[in-house]
Amino acid sequence: MPDLLLELRSEEIPARMQRKAAGDLKKLVTDALVEAGLNYEGAREYWTPRRLTLDIRGLSARSADIREEKKGPSVSAPQAAIDGFLRGAGLSSIDQAIVKTDPKKGDFYVAYLDKPGRAAQDIIADVMPGIVRTFPWPKPMRSGAASMPKGMTYAGVEGRGPEVLRWVRPLQSIVCTFGTDHDETVVIPFEIDGIIASNVTYGHRFHAPDAITVRRFDDYAASLEKAKVILDAERRKQIIAQDAANLAFANGLDLVEDEGLLEEVSGLVEYPHVLLGTFEQDYLAIPAEIIRLTIKTNQKCFVTRPHGATEGLSNHFVLVSNIEAKDGGKEIMHGNGKVVRARLSDAKHFWTRDQGDLPDLETLKASAEKFGLDLKKPLDQRMAKLDALNVTFHAKLGTQGERVARIRALAKELAPIVGADAALVDRAVVLAKADLRTEAVGEFPELQGLMGRRYALLQGEDAAVAAAIEDHWKPNGPSDRLPEDKVGLTVALADKLDTLVGFWAIDEKPTGSKDPYALRRAALGVVRMILERNVRLALLKELNSAGAIVAHGRWVAPVNEKVDLEVEAEFSGLSSEKRNRLAELEERDLTKDPAGFDVGSIATVVIDLLSFFHDRLKVYLRDQGARHDIIDAVLTPESDDLLMVARRAEALTAFIISEDGKNLLAGTKRATQLLAAEEKKGTVVADGVSEALLTLDAEKALYAAVTEATKTAAAAVASEDFRSAMQSLSKLRGPVDTFFQDVLVNDEDAAIRANRLALLKAIREATATVADFSKITG
Repeated sequence: MPDLLLELRSEEIPARMQRKAAGDLKKLVTDALVEAGLNYEGAREYWTPRRLTLDIRGLSARSADIREEKKGPSVSAPQAAIDGFLRGAGLSSIDQAIVKTDPKKGDFYVAYLDKPGRAAQDIIADVMPGIVRTFPWPKPMRSGAASMPKGMTYAGVEGRGPEVLRWVRPLQSIVCTFGTDHDETVVIPFEIDGIIASNVTYGHRFHAPDAITVRRFDDYAASLEKAKVILDAERRKQIIAQDAANLAFANGLDLVEDEGLLEEVSGLVEYPHVLLGTFEQDYLAIPAEIIRLTIKTNQKCFVTRPHGATEGLSNHFVLVSNIEAKDGGKEIMHGNGKVVRARLSDAKHFWTRDQGDLPDLETLKASAEKFGLDLKKPLDQRMAKLDALNVTFHAKLGTQGERVARIRALAKELAPIVGADAALVDRAVVLAKADLRTEAVGEFPELQGLMGRRYALLQGEDAAVAAAIEDHWKPNGPSDRLPEDKVGLTVALADKLDTLVGFWAIDEKPTGSKDPYALRRAALGVVRMILERNVRLALLKELNSAGAIVAHGRWVAPVNEKVDLEVEAEFSGLSSEKRNRLAELEERDLTKDPAGFDVGSIATVVIDLLSFFHDRLKVYLRDQGARHDIIDAVLTPESDDLLMVARRAEALTAFIISEDGKNLLAGTKRATQLLAAEEKKGTVVADGVSEALLTLDAEKALYAAVTEATKTAAAAVASEDFRSAMQSLSKLRGPVDTFFQDVLVNDEDAAIRANRLALLKAIREATATVADFSKITG
């Protein structure tokens, strides 16, 4: 069967877009071909900085012939309807139609339309222009004459306005060949904006810029290899990684691996060559994280460390060139070294300035007093500056200073629950966001938290406080580590709960695939911290507290502040700073809550947010191997002790496969299913079991067993021994079987019937202390 080779060659495609674009090309082309009636055996996409390539093997030579049935009107329909049917079916006479009979509709006309298959070449030529013109680039562009308004000219060519090709970078050539392994291939010469598909491509921009004629994929890939283009991105990555590691080892160094950088660099070169650059030893006084980010972000280079070392860096870096230089890369290494040294000089300047005093300390005294800050310390100064500048966190949730105040209040409640030192927690909270005002974080936002930890240690903060400053951002994903100790854990919990409640309160919740504020990640972080650090947290209470703090900070506090300033102005006058603050408050409408909710709506927000936590908990537990039905069995809408939910699920998972577990499941299901059916019919169920109405030995025995099991299970649940609770309840299997064998639940006597149903209800209530067994399958 024939194969299809397609190449779209352009100027350099941004590295971050290449992998997805190649995948999109594969999906769009194969979907279009299948929809047109063609089949294929396999397809693989390739990409380099200058080309997207698609290799489709075993493609049908033509689509199959199709016979379509077109239903027409009834044989008794008006002539106008019949004429319309003939026109639509392409028939010249009704005699060409067939009459069919339907038991309900009677006799009606049917036409059979034969559509011959089409050659694959014709189908490809038809679908490709549309795919290219509508390709889903994030940021497409027009180029050449296409970029000019209609009527204007570019290089002697008249502009054609917006109705032209948009590609991520100027498209330069297209290869499209089709044929079998043994026959000569043919070119499918479709045209897009003056570019006609051919069998000609081009190699490396500098090493082999001449035209290359290709036939099919195998000789295409081999020809590009000779022309200094390695088509397979994974192979380029392997070459870079291996050569970089070997070069570092040969110089007594170890390469610091970076998968994200490796992916990016492999998309910057078609013919990778690794070289070793260097910079002055003095720059190693800068924190390793700053050096690594400086070199990675600005020069796309890998850093190294001395061989065998686990920390620190060396003054050498590995760069990847796209050319094989005649001088062995000396000029390339020299040029990159100059840029790296300039960047590191800037970084050293940031690092040094962040450890010095700010010039306007007098203006920071009010903020320092508010948060108990020591203006002799650089990090305290930055926090005071962050507050004094009223840096906005979110338009509806106030400033960063207001946010820190909210987190501080919530962390004070959480500290005794987590078991953290309250004083250390408070100190960590007030410094947690301070590094947002440092120049290092301003240049490299990825270092927020980490630089705060560095600066905190430099100014003599407790190690737990410094660690918490970094860790309060964590975990940043399902595989990220958790905070190191209880201080960091408390601050991280407070930070994430404030974020979640705040954005829920202003109705900025995740929708579908959109989650601009990473709220799913924040909720999963809370779930992980609770479960993996064994934190017993009454989540509903803490969410209510967070909601009240948000409401107070955004509504009540400004009102109180305005009143206080007005009273002070009346009796003693105001400083210029306070007069400005009063003027600002007077401009705001403080009769309404700027956050869009009031204290009365907190309950609604919290209930909805608790449901969101339940969804994240389900995702987490399923990833840990828990069955979905077991999770549903132990999770109720009001469950807010997530640790206990997880422990119940764990105990139930282990118990349900045992013999006792099977007995428990069988016994309770039979009772609860019958009870549910009668409740659905509206049958009266007594409020409680009356011993006087128990007439048969089987029901008396079941009542005694239920009473004993309920008591034993309740004691076990109280001590959080869920396995023992389930073992107690599993003993009901025998009495339940005997009950259903000897007792007719739906007795003619309404009182006895209601009493027996109440006995079944008692079984359901007893088992519900552990789980809702009706939700367990099997």
